[in-house]
Amino acid sequence: MIKYLRIDHIAIHVSDIQKSKNFYEEYFGFETYFEHETPTGMPISYLKLGETVLELTGFSDPPASGFHFCLEVDRFDDAVNFLTKSGVKVLQKPHKTAARHPREESWQRVVFEGPDSEQIEIRG
Repeated sequence: MIKYLRIDHIAIHVSDIQKSKNFYEEYFGFETYFEHETPTGMPISYLKLGETVLELTGFSDPPASGFHFCLEVDRFDDAVNFLTKSGVKVLQKPHKTAARHPREESWQRVVFEGPDSEQIEIRG
């Protein structure tokens, strides 16, 4: 049986990453702990508040939905196969993801579409 372990992070698209980082750090106590760019050059910053992770992403071209949440799973391939065979629409095929921690070095991610067009990322 596939076990979903936790919500890994919540992500929002922002128009100015530095402005948003300053806002969440100054007013809510978040701390930036990891930053990188996607292969297409989109900047991404991860902020932490306790164990909660907020991902800030720059706008993409073409524009993506402004929000997604991510679930960590214990058996990535099994989860992808189950959801795909069940007819859940794949928005981004499985691919390697940037490791924020050493334990994530070989992790992959995939993005599915929910019933109201929300984006659901699976990592593991």
